Amino acid sequence: MQEEVVDVVEVDTEDTSPVVAPFNVTEEERISWFKGKLPKFVIFDSDERAQRFHGRVLEFFDHECETQFFMTWISPVRSFGSREFLSMESVFRAHPRGCLMILSRTMDSRRGYRLLKPLQDRGFKVHAVTPDLSFMFKNTPAEAWFAEMKKGNKDPDFIIVKSFSGLRNSIGAQSMDAEMKHWTRLNNAVLVFDMNHPLLHKFIEEFALTFDGNKWGHNGPYLVSRVVQRVKNRPGYNFTVLPPMAFYPVDWTRIGGLFKKPKNHADTKWIKAKLLQLSGETYGVHLWNKQSSRVRIEEGSIMQRLISDHCIICKHIYSS
Repeated sequence: MQEEVVDVVEVDTEDTSPVVAPFNVTEEERISWFKGKLPKFVIFDSDERAQRFHGRVLEFFDHECETQFFMTWISPVRSFGSREFLSMESVFRAHPRGCLMILSRTMDSRRGYRLLKPLQDRGFKVHAVTPDLSFMFKNTPAEAWFAEMKKGNKDPDFIIVKSFSGLRNSIGAQSMDAEMKHWTRLNNAVLVFDMNHPLLHKFIEEFALTFDGNKWGHNGPYLVSRVVQRVKNRPGYNFTVLPPMAFYPVDWTRIGGLFKKPKNHADTKWIKAKLLQLSGETYGVHLWNKQSSRVRIEEGSIMQRLISDHCIICKHIYSS
C-alpha cells in the first residue's frame, strides 16, 4: 500500500465550489445546464488516479477483510468532520477485521490521508479511492445515462452499534404503518446486499431511467421504495425489509431528542429505556445530518453515550 500513500500525499484535489442544479426547469433545460457546467464536475474526470481505481480496489480488499464496507463522500474534504469520523470509528468498533473503502475524489488527497491516518495507525483497514465512474457503470443500466451526462449534459451520518455479520440482502424501512404492519417508506442510507443482486440492478436501472436532481429524495428513499414495491412479489428477488428500529430508530423530526441531556427524572428514565431498546434491536442509528448537524451534543444525552460506547479514538466527543 506504500505506493498509493505516495500518490495520495502528492495531490490535494478539492472541489471548493459545489455546483447546484437550478430548480423549476424542464428536462431539456437541465441537460443544457449540465452541458455548460460539466467541466466543473470533477467527479466525472477520468484521470490517472481514477483509471487506477480497479487495481486499487482489488489490492485493498484482500482475504483478511471479514466484512466489506463502502462509503461515498462527494463534499469537500474540509467538510469531513468529527461526526463523519465517528461513523468510521463505529464501523471498526463493531467490525475490527472489516475493511472500509471511501469512494471519494476529495478524500483521496493529502488532507484526506491525514484524516484517515489515526485509524490506519491503529491497524484498521480504511482507504479513500478516487472512483472511475465509467468503469463502475460499465455493463449496467447506468452506463448509457452516464455517457449521456458526459456527452450532453453515502451521508456518512450513521453510527453502527452492532455487527452486520448476520445480515444478508437487507434494506431498512424508514417508516411503518402501525396497524397494517407494513412499511410505508424505505431508505437507502444502508444497503446490505450480495454482489450482483438483482434488486441492486433494478435500483441502478431506475436511477438511470428516472433521475431528477431537482426533487428531494427522488433518487434515494423514494427510488428504492418504488422499486421494491414493484418487485416484492416477483420470484428471484430474495431480500429482507428490516423494521425502522434496525437502522432508523428515531424519525428525522425527533432526532434532536438524542442530543439533549436529561432535565428531570422522566427524561432520565426515557434515556435509559431508549438505550436498552437500541442495544437489542438496532444495528445502527441514522443521525439525519440535515436536521442535526448544528445541534450540540450534550453530556448525559443518548448521543454522548452512543459515542462513548462506539468510538475508538474518541476525540472532540461533544463537537458538532
